[in-house]
Amino acid sequence: MSDLSVYKVIELIGTSDKSWEDAAAGAVKKASKTLRDLRVAEVIRQDLDIGDGGAVTYRTKLSVSFKFEGGE
Repeated sequence: MSDLSVYKVIELIGTSDKSWEDAAAGAVKKASKTLRDLRVAEVIRQDLDIGDGGAVTYRTKLSVSFKFEGGE
């Protein structure tokens, strides 16, 4: 049997008070601390959370794939 790679896809939501890009980068950076072999991150959605006094929080929802290393 040949080598077979399998990838798992999960969704993450990153937040930032600076930008959507910063929210996405923060989510990937945090995920990389516990998930190995991250492969692709795709932006699914971007929105804003408008808080009291007009404070804005940028939110980016990502689909992220990583190599799955399950048992036999």
